[in-house]
Amino acid sequence: MKLSLGMILALCLAGLQFVAVTVVVFSSFLTSEKVLLEHARQLLSDVGTNTIEHSKGFLTPAKGAAELATRLAENQVIASDNFQQLEKLLFQQLQISPQFAGLFYGDEAGNFVYVMRSGGPGPFRTKIIRQDETGRQTDLIWRDNTYAAVEYRRDPEDSFDPRSRLWYQTASEKLTSIWTDPYIFFTSQTPGITAASPVFDDEGALQGVVGVDIGIDSISEFLSRLNIGDNGKALILNRNGDVIAHPNQDLISTANADGTFRFVNIGEIGDPVAQAAFGDLSGDADISVEREIYSRFSHGGSTYVSTLMPVISEALPWTIAVYAPEADFTGEIKANRTQNVWIAASIAVCTAVLGLALANFIHKPVRAFAVRSSLVSQGEISASDPLPKTYRELERANETLVQAIAERKRSEAEFGRTFDLASRGMAQVEEGTGRLMRVNNKFAQMLGYEASEVLGMTVHEISHPDDAVAGFFFEDGSHNRSEYLHEKRLLRKDGSVIWVSENVIVIRDDAGNSRHAVMTVDDITERKAAESKIQRLNRELSHSSRVNVMGQMATSLAHELNQPLLAITQNMDSALYQLKQNASDPEELKTILEETDRHAHRAGDIIRALRGFVKKDGVEKAEFDFAELMEQTLHLVGSEAKDHGISIRTRTQGLDPVYGSRVQIAQVLLNLLRNAIEAINDSDAAQRVVSIEADSADGGLTVRITDTGPGFDPSSNLFEQFETTKEDGMGLGLSICRSIIEAHGGKLWYQQDGRGRSQFCFTVPALVPKVAKEKRNEFSV
Repeated sequence: MKLSLGMILALCLAGLQFVAVTVVVFSSFLTSEKVLLEHARQLLSDVGTNTIEHSKGFLTPAKGAAELATRLAENQVIASDNFQQLEKLLFQQLQISPQFAGLFYGDEAGNFVYVMRSGGPGPFRTKIIRQDETGRQTDLIWRDNTYAAVEYRRDPEDSFDPRSRLWYQTASEKLTSIWTDPYIFFTSQTPGITAASPVFDDEGALQGVVGVDIGIDSISEFLSRLNIGDNGKALILNRNGDVIAHPNQDLISTANADGTFRFVNIGEIGDPVAQAAFGDLSGDADISVEREIYSRFSHGGSTYVSTLMPVISEALPWTIAVYAPEADFTGEIKANRTQNVWIAASIAVCTAVLGLALANFIHKPVRAFAVRSSLVSQGEISASDPLPKTYRELERANETLVQAIAERKRSEAEFGRTFDLASRGMAQVEEGTGRLMRVNNKFAQMLGYEASEVLGMTVHEISHPDDAVAGFFFEDGSHNRSEYLHEKRLLRKDGSVIWVSENVIVIRDDAGNSRHAVMTVDDITERKAAESKIQRLNRELSHSSRVNVMGQMATSLAHELNQPLLAITQNMDSALYQLKQNASDPEELKTILEETDRHAHRAGDIIRALRGFVKKDGVEKAEFDFAELMEQTLHLVGSEAKDHGISIRTRTQGLDPVYGSRVQIAQVLLNLLRNAIEAINDSDAAQRVVSIEADSADGGLTVRITDTGPGFDPSSNLFEQFETTKEDGMGLGLSICRSIIEAHGGKLWYQQDGRGRSQFCFTVPALVPKVAKEKRNEFSV
């Protein structure tokens, strides 16, 4: 028995409903646990994110502490020997900053002044350590809010030395403001961090370190108030695995053998669940992770879920760790699983009934078509009678399709006319072979051919052999792009070469398979020639600038060379005298000759540095040692600086090799040094110092040249061509320097250092491996 279309449609809909509900019911048994665990993971992630945002709020007082330490380091009271005045200054700063735990200053002699908050007998306590010829003296003073002394005590057993503390050693080593890793404060035995800044005397020598203590115990209090399920907890780990915050603050610190305290490591914390979740991190040098890590683990017969968040920030290298029992999230929902199954079955029955009604509704117009066909075949109605509604819809769809085909043919005709009459060269290219299937007159004229002569040639035949060709035109099928845009050279019929800008668009079918490509070219030969002229002019201008600088330095170089030549003459006179007198002391004669050799080499170094700087064709990039280049450059400006009473200080340590034009980088360095010397010489600055600092970084080398001159007007455009602050200046030096550095992929800028001194900075890229010659059958923009 044949079933009607309506019955088949109804059965199919009902069957699909039954299968769908069955799949949903059975998949719920398999996926509910995964969904619940994902819910738990999201909750733990939200807790970690909330803790991160709360911890980021800690940056505000921490930044304020660093700024306060820097301001204090610039205060003359800090560098004085008046401990009472220094104590009062620290006391006032602590009163107006309630988020700070204490302020202190320690110097190179071991003297120490510390003002901190206290629980009694006064709200503030001062510790003063004096070191002099008579010995060591430690005084403890408690004061009230008015600075009145409440109690005084002397501690002869105290052995604290600020120079042995990490904050002092780090600040004195880096000579800049620093933040320490979290640690347990020596006096209050509470967790915190320290912001410290070095203090210098008038000569620029380190005199001591001033610092600010900030307590972080409030973060543990915040963690204790978090609700993570019924039994979950969150803790914060430092990058070395130390637990710096925990809901139970008693678990995060432990005593050392010398009576000091330290943070416990995650592998030894008294929280067994936290140790089971994250204890395997204790052996890593850096526990920070790049992305959130979610895991499940078992402990004590129970299953737990945990999340380890990425590090908060570079300023706060802390990691949030969260764990909770799995039963806190899944227990109650699992109890409702059976009830949900019955609800799903009821929904299946209802949807099946609705599916039957829908099937009958959909089948009704089809049944009308069948009845009408039967009546027409029996001659009971005419075929010209009005069609049912659905027939008219099908007719409109057919008319729309016919219109779309006609519109496509009109578009193809319009494209053909546009292709032939375009003012730009155009060609249609076959996939794989690169054969020119169709070209317009403009394309043929560019190459000096007739249009019929170009057809059948390939893109490879008209391309310069040293230029890359788009991967679309090769048979290996390695291409996967839809557009190529690049500049290349094409060969004309007469053998000449033209530069073109080539844009290749790959035409693909609905399945994504490439059919052909449309290539559009513009002749840019004249533009390329103009660019080449500009480059030659730039090189000539740069060379002229170097020669001009060397002309200004001729007198200084003559003076610098005169010293080793005079020494050589005197030494040779002494040697001749020894020989004439038949001196029998060969060691003395050897010493004279060695001294002569040293001065001769020095004169040679000065001459080689000058020749290497003036050499015109020294633009080939290669690896070189920047420290050696800087030493040779100082030969060229040393005498000029010395004549003006200016000292040049350098700081370089373990510099990596750099990649670039050695001569051009020397020009930049020499120009900036001479500008600094002239700026100091034209001013009445008390300090006459030029500092050169070079540091290696991931991207290359950073060089900073600082002088004690008067600086520049903020409104002046230092790097604009023909802009100058000198009466006899051309305004080209800094502009050329910036062009050289940017051509090397670096950056040149002007700023003021922490003391308001003028500072020019530039970067030089690191040494890079030589790039292998690219394959000619693949082009990349």
